[in-house]
Amino acid sequence: MALTLFDKLWAEHEVMELEDNLSLLYIDRIFLHERTGSIALESLVADGRRVLNPEKVFCSMDHIVDTHVGRTDDTLVPSGKQFIQSTRIATQNAGIKLFDIRDPMQGIVHVISPELGIVQPGCTLICPDSHTCSQGALGALAWGVGSSEAEHAMATNTLVVKRPKTMRVNLLGSLPKGVTAKDLILKLIADHGAAGGTGYAIEFAGSVVSELSLEARLTLCNMAVEFSAFTAVIAPDDKTLAYIEGKPYAPKGDSWFAAKDYWATLYTDSDAKFDMEISLDCSELSPVVSWGTSPQHACSINERVPSVPLDLPSSDQTSYLRAYQYMALEPGQALTSLAIDAAFIGSCTNSRISDLREAASILEGRSVAQGVKAICVPGSKAVKRMAEAEGLDKIFIAAGFEWREPGCSMCFFAGGENFGFQKRVVSSTNRNFEGRQGPETRTHLASPITVAASAIAGRIADPREYL
Repeated sequence: MALTLFDKLWAEHEVMELEDNLSLLYIDRIFLHERTGSIALESLVADGRRVLNPEKVFCSMDHIVDTHVGRTDDTLVPSGKQFIQSTRIATQNAGIKLFDIRDPMQGIVHVISPELGIVQPGCTLICPDSHTCSQGALGALAWGVGSSEAEHAMATNTLVVKRPKTMRVNLLGSLPKGVTAKDLILKLIADHGAAGGTGYAIEFAGSVVSELSLEARLTLCNMAVEFSAFTAVIAPDDKTLAYIEGKPYAPKGDSWFAAKDYWATLYTDSDAKFDMEISLDCSELSPVVSWGTSPQHACSINERVPSVPLDLPSSDQTSYLRAYQYMALEPGQALTSLAIDAAFIGSCTNSRISDLREAASILEGRSVAQGVKAICVPGSKAVKRMAEAEGLDKIFIAAGFEWREPGCSMCFFAGGENFGFQKRVVSSTNRNFEGRQGPETRTHLASPITVAASAIAGRIADPREYL
């Protein structure tokens, strides 16, 4: 029987098939963070249970830690210091590896898990964070869960999960210069709606996926949850193996060769059937920027703020009107006419070394426009060290960016900081919901090179003009 990659991953981890399309799955890895990890661990102890296999559980300080240089446990988040210190104690008591604030490998979970080789092709990985789907880029079955599910998985290494349907998204052609994986996923969501992937596990495939770097594939899978998908996955290839080989938690010696043999079986059979397939010709794409308060409110950078589509249901038309009001926009305004107050490069979507290199290539020799607050937060200590070794930090700082410590930072108002009331921000993050980056902050999602170009121009700008 021909199988999809998702079918194979599911079958290999299915302990028991249950009623109502539910299965009991074996969970290989669990990743926690300080915002919800301490809650799950403390609840586990309160129930008189323990972590069954501590060596399979990892935790990082990323969500609410301060990102200023010289940081301590203090944070602007109410009770944030208590979360941080409780997590430290709870992970120590449970015997779990913690990537603490001063750990040289600390960073955002979805950045450090791949870069350390914790997530590997063919494994199941969960984390109480919706963007865990990022890690499907390595051919893993990875998805976000709640604290209570993380608690159950820590105690049993299993989880009851409803089996989703399968969707293949075929990305065809070749990406034009100046168009990135971030533009690609924003275009997909804009075309099919933020609910377009509801109930599906997505496999990204096609010539464009083959061309993308592993880090770009992480960006692509990261925003599958903004498409309302259960998760996303990409079949491992030579790029995947080259990325994993030699990483601290990657298999070594004979185990490496055995792993390679297994990973070579992780692909969709040529005659396998998906419940749904959609295709996108990427050859004519332009950089994409969001204009409203949902990732589906996005269009090409050279377009204007759209009018309300008359064929939309009335509830969706209402969301358009609300978005215009919140973003202080009117239909017909050119996106490139919008002046910005701030620019942000960071988050689990776009804070990897390739993101910083691309942004720095635009910033080098240029300066951030007067009055624009610009911040760069590398995704991990390793990314920060690599960037500094290459001199990228000097380029960012010379251009006028703040150069911070790793963490989720202002992706979601995480450290309690914000850009200010009703400020307009162009951001490499993944959500532009009302208040996501602070009280009434107006967020425009974009790629790191669009953020860099916009910071220089002082308005939303086309990065192709700076390449």
